[in-house]
Amino acid sequence: MPNISEHLRHLRTLQPLLTPLGQAYGLLMRARRWAYESGRLSRWRPPCPCLSVGNIGMGGSGKTPLCEHILQWADARDELGVVLTRGYGAKPGRLPLLVLPGADPAQAGDEPLLLASASAQARVVVDPLRARSGPWAYKRFDPDYVLLDDGFQHLPVERDLDIVLLTPRDLGPGWNRVCPAGGWREGASALSRASAFCIKVNEDELFGLRAGIERRLARFDRPVFTFALRPVGLERVNSATQQLETTRDLGGEDYLFSCGLGDPEQAAATATRLLGRAPKAVLPFADHRAYTQADVRRITEAAQAAGAAHVVVTAKDAVKLARLDGAGRFWTLATRLAFGPSLFADAPEIRSFDHWLGARFDALAEHYRQQYREAVL
Repeated sequence: MPNISEHLRHLRTLQPLLTPLGQAYGLLMRARRWAYESGRLSRWRPPCPCLSVGNIGMGGSGKTPLCEHILQWADARDELGVVLTRGYGAKPGRLPLLVLPGADPAQAGDEPLLLASASAQARVVVDPLRARSGPWAYKRFDPDYVLLDDGFQHLPVERDLDIVLLTPRDLGPGWNRVCPAGGWREGASALSRASAFCIKVNEDELFGLRAGIERRLARFDRPVFTFALRPVGLERVNSATQQLETTRDLGGEDYLFSCGLGDPEQAAATATRLLGRAPKAVLPFADHRAYTQADVRRITEAAQAAGAAHVVVTAKDAVKLARLDGAGRFWTLATRLAFGPSLFADAPEIRSFDHWLGARFDALAEHYRQQYREAVL
């Protein structure tokens, strides 16, 4: 997957030509949505609360960290979950694939492996056809809830809650710019399906964005939650001892930042905030990069050429690099998801994301329990 920022910069010069194509694609997606919602195309409905975390644009919205937060929130309530994920970049030997911590990232995919490591109770299942993996997983694990990772456009599975992530770019010049004219997968009318919006934005950026949020999202009458990824330190695994090493910073020493993400600039900015200085160089790879030994050599040589004593990568990259020789001394950027101010959420039970999620989840769980009671009577 290409660098989304670079891709969108190229599109600006072609926008007058591409806009009609984007409008046509948006109409096609709207017709597809109607076909599922009207029953023309079949859907699977889990017999338990089903939550979807997804976005309308491509790349860099924070889906995986938010999914991890929801899984840990559910773990604290002793709720057993099933995560259904496409597993972009995964090459499983069979489908559906149950992903366990420590699985081969080439088979499982980087994001499913991160999700499997984030929760002690959730079962993460990879399959592009989630209407197939859903019944398979439900029969085996009898979960308390189902979580769709990157599920906003995956309409073959019915869901009770659609949590839609947006970025500042989505709310500004990227608004309603549908592929190929922009980075959106659907037109703005699709946002009416959202149960809540989550915007990845730092608090110092929120003031300038607030007017755009109100102009774009107030008409949907949904709560809007803001969040950011706070850097909390660095971690690395010494390949010789397998003992986890941590540090708060690099003592002011120079570093190279490398990542395979849709928005490397945003990730590099997070590293800069933690370490107090920008990297000497940034070496980006394609999103979901299947790293090889040659990539490790390239990263190491780039750090040496830049005069950087250290290499910093993201957790998404580390799960794939850790198995390769020479990468065991790279530092992993550790982050924590932190929620900021909420908008359009005046009721006490929705003033924070966790309170809103708890209230909605409990109501849904009771609804499905009542259905079960009625079915067995």
